[in-house]
Amino acid sequence: MLDQKVIDIVKSTVPVLKERGVEITTKFYEIMFKNNPEVRPLFSDEKQKSGSQAKALAMSVLAAAQNIDNLEGILPVVERIGAVHVNAKVFPEHYPIVGKNLLLAFKEVLGDAATDEIIDAWAKAYDVIAKVFIDVEKGIRK
Repeated sequence: MLDQKVIDIVKSTVPVLKERGVEITTKFYEIMFKNNPEVRPLFSDEKQKSGSQAKALAMSVLAAAQNIDNLEGILPVVERIGAVHVNAKVFPEHYPIVGKNLLLAFKEVLGDAATDEIIDAWAKAYDVIAKVFIDVEKGIRK
């Protein structure tokens, strides 16, 4: 579970996620496909070109930040996304790749505003969020 300080820091990023979330997630895909080209086939070319994948991820990250103290509240969304992940052959080993590159995108887009404290809090939050997705996807696979 996350401590209150981490929760407060993640929630404090909600305004910037509302304003720059799509910019962050667009940069995320660019960074991830460069650093980890092996995951590129897991993503829809059409959704990448249209920008809908970056927008959907930005909305998911925002929802997670807004509900970081009550992730059960976003379970219906996680279940829908989880079904897509299972169909796309996303596995638990892909989550660290996503997390690493998402944090790099935060740093690149936000620069000095993405302090070490914010990046550390998001790393902890991402691990918890990823576990929720992994657990839901395990259930779907069964």
